[in-house]
Amino acid sequence: MITAPEFNQFKPYLLRATYEWCCDQGFTPYVSVMVDETVQVPGEFVTDGEITLNVGAEATNGLVFSNDTLEFNARFSGIPREVRVPVTHIIAIFARENGEGLVFPAFDITDALEAIAADLPSEALAVPETVQAKKTKLTLRIIK
Repeated sequence: MITAPEFNQFKPYLLRATYEWCCDQGFTPYVSVMVDETVQVPGEFVTDGEITLNVGAEATNGLVFSNDTLEFNARFSGIPREVRVPVTHIIAIFARENGEGLVFPAFDITDALEAIAADLPSEALAVPETVQAKKTKLTLRIIK
């Protein structure tokens, strides 16, 4: 089974391959992003903590899929903006025309903390009840 840290090292390669596949097929690549304070996107377009972005060559300028971030410049309602998204926050990449692509699994924060704390004494790391109770279900919305 792939653990969260191992998967995040593999994820940028899957993103780049899927992006290239979309472009090779003549499709428009889109990414869905989970937004928090580490994500730099136009806030007025965020809905329910998510944003879906067109990352096609016609919609972006200076697109870079690094191992850590997705970065590009684009116009939103005619206004130029810089976009910066940590790879860990990309929840899907897909072709607009047919919806084919990849949806990435959401890792439960309590599971990740338990895996990290496995070798530590139990009192070294306590997970607050508010974190334990919060389970986020990620969904993919298809935009037509």
